[in-house]
Formats: sequence, C-alpha cells, structure tokens
Amino acid sequence: MKLSEKFFIKGLKENNKRVIDDIYNKYHQRIFVFAYSIVKEKEEALDIVHEVFIKLWEKRSEIGNDSKFESLIFTIARNTALSILRKKSTKKKYHEQHTKDFADINNTENLIDYNSLKSKIDEFVQQLPPKNRNVYTLSREKGLSNKEIANKLGISEKTVEDHITKALAHLKKQLKQIGISATLYWYLFIW
Repeated sequence: MKLSEKFFIKGLKENNKRVIDDIYNKYHQRIFVFAYSIVKEKEEALDIVHEVFIKLWEKRSEIGNDSKFESLIFTIARNTALSILRKKSTKKKYHEQHTKDFADINNTENLIDYNSLKSKIDEFVQQLPPKNRNVYTLSREKGLSNKEIANKLGISEKTVEDHITKALAHLKKQLKQIGISATLYWYLFIW
C-alpha cells in the first residue's frame, strides 16, 4: 500500500476533514473520467464524483487499515454509476410498458374520454398553489429533473421534492374523487 493511501485512511479514521480535500484533489478528475465512461453524461458523472466523497466520509469508520484505498473509491464510483444506470433502465422499461398499454387510445370514444380527462387534470393543476404548480409544470410537463428545477428557481432539490409531493398528493386526491384509477394516475403524473 502506498504511503499516501495509509495517510488518507488514517486521516479519515481520525475524522480529519482536511484529508478529504487532499483525497478530492488527488482523485476527483480520475473518478470523473471513470464515471463518465460508464454513464456517458457529464452531470451524472459529476454527481457520482460528489457521491463517492460523501460515501467515503460517511463510511470512514468502516474502512480497514489495510484496505486498498484506490480500489475502494473506484468500487464506490462503479457501484454508484451502476445504480444510476439500473434506475434509468427501470424507469425506461416502465415508461415503454405504459406507453404500449395506453397506445390503444385511438378510437374516437377513447380519444374523447382522454381529452376530457386531460382537461379535468389541467383544471386540478390550476388549483395548485403557485409554487407547487410551477414546480409540477417544470417537472411533469417540461420534463426537467429536480436538480434542473432547483437551479432554475434558486431553491434546494429537497424543496423541489416537497413541492412535487404536495402537488401529486393534491392531484391524486382530486382524481380519486372523480374515480380515476391508480394506474392511469401513475402513468399521467409519476413517470
């Protein structure tokens, strides 16, 4: 094991916050390149870099004194990247399945029902408080991620999640009152 790796492990185990800066300076670029080679998106690769250092700090007491430090951080990066890919794959499969399930909205009666439902949903969205409505619209209608919304509005991602949760709860309640099924609700609002 290299001397710097022993120094990093010792510093982490002693809760030395300065050592995390040293580790970051030494490894962040290599972790970014590695993560980018897996996820192929700059923003996600940057998120992975940050996640590696968060996890490293959170798990510092569990690191063995003889651990291969470099292997450890790249294992964290790989696992985080693979987790992101799995989530994206699951979301894509779910979306494809529901798109297929609802693709038969092609006859006039179904189209009228759909348009009527969409109109009702738009009415419910307009009843939302302005901040909830704005975040909901950016998320579900414009397709922005929580991070993009947070940056655009100058609020935290947690605040974005809170607004979306409140908006979805309101819409779910309103739709329940008019007898809309959970599957249709999920298809229209969650994905």
